[in-house]
Amino acid sequence: MKGGATGEAGPGRGGVQAADTVLSVLETVAWSEEPLGVTQIAAAVGIAKGAAFRHLRTLLDRGYLVQDAVTSRFQLGPRVSLLGRLAPPAQDLAALLRPAMREAREASGLAVVLSTPTPAGAFVLATLAGTQAVDIGVRLGSSLALHASAQGKVFLAFGPGDLPDRVLADPLPRFTAHTITAVDALKAELARVRQCRYAVAPEEMLLGVNAMAAPVRDGRGVLVGALALVGSIQHLPRVPEAHHVRIVLDLTRHATRLIANAEGRHG
Repeated sequence: MKGGATGEAGPGRGGVQAADTVLSVLETVAWSEEPLGVTQIAAAVGIAKGAAFRHLRTLLDRGYLVQDAVTSRFQLGPRVSLLGRLAPPAQDLAALLRPAMREAREASGLAVVLSTPTPAGAFVLATLAGTQAVDIGVRLGSSLALHASAQGKVFLAFGPGDLPDRVLADPLPRFTAHTITAVDALKAELARVRQCRYAVAPEEMLLGVNAMAAPVRDGRGVLVGALALVGSIQHLPRVPEAHHVRIVLDLTRHATRLIANAEGRHG
């Protein structure tokens, strides 16, 4: 989130450190708005410059990065584009839902965030800034902790049945004094989410910030994402107001219909 800790999920248990690091290098370059040098990449990932260069060399050799001959800076290479064409059309989902997200933003004044579920967390696929004078949002490409974000709670409550057990098998990191870290408390929270059909995470990742999310499904009823309102605790209270609940639930119902209709056209 802008202005503070992101509450991003770390590498999964049993992950290979070298693989995690090289992916961090690749993602650092991918999310940058301009080509980066070795020193910048090393600092962003938190590794030595020599180690960063070795990972960069591997990515260069495999075509995932290219290096400017004049500036020696790195940017994405052609192999990334190839993989992107082979991957499921996630950006198509963002493009499809963006008009509905704009309507929710105008109705609430709050930032609107689209996330998709991954084993590591709630991946932020698209964001729209709020209309408040002070903007509180979520960084595109962030991976938000499942137990401490509204989107993550949606995925735990409505996703695969074994997902909560996998998450609860490890200690739950604490980001603020409000983060739910006790297993029984999180289970009770997920039961509430299933009953209410939406999740909140007031000050659980960042003090002063709240988020409220509900599930988005495809035409078969399969969970494909979550849409969230994000704002200050002043504008999105700990106990959401009725119009916030209505906006979120209307938004996600609309999104689900849009996806089902799009699948029908292309099926």
